[in-house]
Amino acid sequence: MSTQRGPISQFIEKNYLHFNAASLVDAAKGYEKHLEEGGKMLVSLAGAMSTAELGISLAEMIRQDKVAIISCTGANLEEDVMNLVAHSHYKRVPNYRDLTPQDEWELLENHYNRVTDTCIPEEEAFRRLQSHMEKAWKDAEANGERYFPHEFLYKVVLSGDLEQYYEIDPKNSWILAAAEKNIPIICPGWEDSTTGNIFASYVIKGELNVHTVKTGIEYMVYLTEWYRANSGGKGVGFFQIGGGIAGDFPICVVPMMYQDLEWHDVPFWSYFCQISDSTTSYGSYSGAVPNEKITWGKLDTESPKFIVESDATIVAPLIFAWVLGQ
Repeated sequence: MSTQRGPISQFIEKNYLHFNAASLVDAAKGYEKHLEEGGKMLVSLAGAMSTAELGISLAEMIRQDKVAIISCTGANLEEDVMNLVAHSHYKRVPNYRDLTPQDEWELLENHYNRVTDTCIPEEEAFRRLQSHMEKAWKDAEANGERYFPHEFLYKVVLSGDLEQYYEIDPKNSWILAAAEKNIPIICPGWEDSTTGNIFASYVIKGELNVHTVKTGIEYMVYLTEWYRANSGGKGVGFFQIGGGIAGDFPICVVPMMYQDLEWHDVPFWSYFCQISDSTTSYGSYSGAVPNEKITWGKLDTESPKFIVESDATIVAPLIFAWVLGQ
């Protein structure tokens, strides 16, 4: 291979020979091959991957042009920046399985919002960001402008206004890396996030117009234009971390174009990998195996398909390390 293998890659190639470990290596090699042949990659982020500090590896993937576009939940969009500006205030609770309802209530009263073993500091994280987002929204509205959720966040992080709060090395923030590269982000269901809730509160109070932030339908139009412009040649691959709306929304752009728009020259996604520990049953999208997507017109029978049924916080950084030659 063209990439010089580093110690992490050497370790997994030597030791990860069977089961999900082998699937991890196969998926990583497939990702690398896809890029080497001129393909582009969409990465989708479900769950709380930003709070899990995936930015440590994802930011470098973005800087080295290993990721062309990202789809993520509103939570992942904002939580990477929250970690950037309030990292020292986060609280880890390794014994989270033993917490009583009263323990949980005490965390709330101390302004901690828990995500598994990690508590996000509400005051330092949410409120530190809020005033800057509010200004960006109101400035846009005053100028008669409208932007996507990620574009507003890009404006805030690129303004330098948050630098006074930085508590981690900024090279470990994937949002900052994405903003500096100005790569496209799709954020379906942004309303289901703390920042989205804050924006809704301003709308209810009559302080902002609901149309100042562009909608999910406009994201689909935006993605359609991007896919049409970038799916030639080797095409666009799909690297799905978890499931949910972050995965299903963008992958549907392909069947939407040829079924609903009746465009018959639309290429299928040309690589697919999902990392999930969801049970493959009960109608779960997160647990749906790749072949099911053939029936929905998302993948071709010949598309390389991988599934790693494991913890994404373990698997994704290892696959990224392989692709980066680490």
